[in-house]
Amino acid sequence: MTTLSYSHGTSETPLLGDTIGAGLDRAIAAHPEREALVDVPSGRRWTYAEFGAAVDEVARGLLAKGIAKGDRVGIWAINCPEWVLVQYATARIGAIMVNINPAYRAHELEYVLNQSGISLLVASLAHKSSDYRALVDQVRGNCPELRETVYIGDPSWDALTAAAATVPQEQLAAIQDQLSCDDPVNIQYTSGTTGFPKGATLSHHNILNNGYWVGRTIGYTEQDRVCLPVPFYHCFGMVMGNLGATSHGACIVIPAPSFDPAATLRAVQQERCTSLYGVPTMFIAELNLPDFATYDLTSLRTGIMAGSPCPVEVMKRVVAEMHMEQVSICYGMTETSPVSLQTRMDDDLEHRTGTVGRVLPHIEVKVVDPATGVTLPRGRAGELCTRGYSVMLGYWNEPEKTAEAIDPGRWMHTGDLAVMREDGYVEIVGRIKDMIIRGGENIYPREIEEFLYAHPKIRDVQVVGVPHEKYGEEVLACVIPRDPADPPTLQDVRAFCEGRLAHYKIPSRVEVLDTFPMTVSGKVRKVELRRVYGG
Repeated sequence: MTTLSYSHGTSETPLLGDTIGAGLDRAIAAHPEREALVDVPSGRRWTYAEFGAAVDEVARGLLAKGIAKGDRVGIWAINCPEWVLVQYATARIGAIMVNINPAYRAHELEYVLNQSGISLLVASLAHKSSDYRALVDQVRGNCPELRETVYIGDPSWDALTAAAATVPQEQLAAIQDQLSCDDPVNIQYTSGTTGFPKGATLSHHNILNNGYWVGRTIGYTEQDRVCLPVPFYHCFGMVMGNLGATSHGACIVIPAPSFDPAATLRAVQQERCTSLYGVPTMFIAELNLPDFATYDLTSLRTGIMAGSPCPVEVMKRVVAEMHMEQVSICYGMTETSPVSLQTRMDDDLEHRTGTVGRVLPHIEVKVVDPATGVTLPRGRAGELCTRGYSVMLGYWNEPEKTAEAIDPGRWMHTGDLAVMREDGYVEIVGRIKDMIIRGGENIYPREIEEFLYAHPKIRDVQVVGVPHEKYGEEVLACVIPRDPADPPTLQDVRAFCEGRLAHYKIPSRVEVLDTFPMTVSGKVRKVELRRVYGG
């Protein structure tokens, strides 16, 4: 009998049924003197008891500013301790924190402020080329619901914390007691490639449990120290990172305001971190540092690689040279809080490089025919769908778009092409929209990318389909060479593939690049590669 591509995660451990604030209280009570948060750039440190007091101060300050349950509080900032304090403080009072991408410009900021109805915005003063105060001043007149902006590192932040003195701790405790774990607590805007982004609305139940289960799957305890070079504004940082750490009494370590490979490895060495997060491009950057071998990374045992598929060669080096023998691959999306599939600590190298793991406890996944919605047999490629506690409440104020993503059975349609193996592990073979169709043949870019990573002249590669008059699409390989002075030619690439890849999968074009266009969260923007080189 055919085994269908359906799997559900079972566990004797129940889901957490409380709010983020109550979960933090549990960690404070259990580990008051252990470190909760370390900011390496500023040297500031908080024990769990100190962190809880700092969170409460910000929460009471927000109450003094008139923020009530259900109000939206925006956070538009680089990675810093204040970001984390705002995350837990808004959860304490039942406000909904709205994550705003630090790379947004004025028109994007204005859209998010108005679409979510933000009444108070917490922002950095500046980052890279962005003067946040100037950008806020530029759009303020078009955002009628925005009452106030508080800037981190500015007297307005001090005024927020000072205002806490006017609100008794008993009032904060009484408010927290009235909150439900099913209340919305977070809105994250998904980076749409066309049109404006959509605000995935997540509950306490969604993200507290997902952080907990991701951490539990890699064995977190209060002994762990988690280095987070990934952005907090994204689920990777604030859920898998912050909530994954605090739900197990572990320590959050901030290596830098934004990703810096050398600062990341220095933080691991200095703070004796046991876990390191990153998308594959971050690990590639760290491994390629000229002085990589001088860093003491022996404290590492685990970590998470997610965001895009991990090349086999990169994973081998992470395990062997960064001492991350228990590194885990996670798969997910913002709309599912985010993780649905994860590799386990004792998985062999093939499962940790060839798949994105198997379903997490209390979640269901299936692979369906994109046209009919029928569940496919294992081994067949189709659209991955997921269901369970982790599926978002919906897109903020967009019921029609919510209905397009979540079907009547509460299955979230991911848009990813996947194959479920006989053992339940899942391979992601591409995005439905990234699949190349050349002369009627379906081509999955991931397969070609994995193959080309082994080319001696190629450091990184992205494969996209571009228009072709005869075949509809042709295969373009965009490569970053190991040695810029000796890049691979089209002839080099084709000769490397000849006889080892089917003829229709062999790239017919090669573009040599210095860098790939990236999102702030570290994903390659393939849509941009297609646009620029598709002519």
